[in-house]
Amino acid sequence: MTPTLRTERLLLEPYAPEDEEGFVALFQDTRVSRWIGDGPASEASDRALFGRIFTKVYAGGLFDVWAVRRDGLLIGHAEIKPTDTVGDHEIVYALAPTAWGSGLGTELAEAVVAHGFGTLGLTEVYATVAAPNEASLTLLGRLGFEHVRDVTEDDGGTTRVLVRRRAAADGSLP
Repeated sequence: MTPTLRTERLLLEPYAPEDEEGFVALFQDTRVSRWIGDGPASEASDRALFGRIFTKVYAGGLFDVWAVRRDGLLIGHAEIKPTDTVGDHEIVYALAPTAWGSGLGTELAEAVVAHGFGTLGLTEVYATVAAPNEASLTLLGRLGFEHVRDVTEDDGGTTRVLVRRRAAADGSLP
């Protein structure tokens, strides 16, 4: 079961069925969706994706997926999941453009990474970022993520694979 996480300004909690309109609005905003998965999808596809969060992800206990709220409003999405691309766990996060530039992305990514290291007991957490997405690359760099390799996508685009390793208790890497 996806746990509820709290940061100074954010609440990360499992989605509720009434979040569908906010989820669809977030993913239909091309400023957001251009950086997620294969890019913008149809409204019907986003509604189907929202449904699968309940029928597959939550029902099967597959991985953690959160609605991200600030002051009670749905402003983003986050998850940490195993993926074949990296062979380990990857973080995914998105914020509505109204939340950009205020440090909330850093706060959100830090919370998901901490959950991966703490609750999930991971020693490495990955992120995959489209090469032109400089804002996310900068944010993750500030959080200690390091470039591992590039993947050339079917459309010719480049995805950067980044990793952050958990520091051992003595300060050395595991």
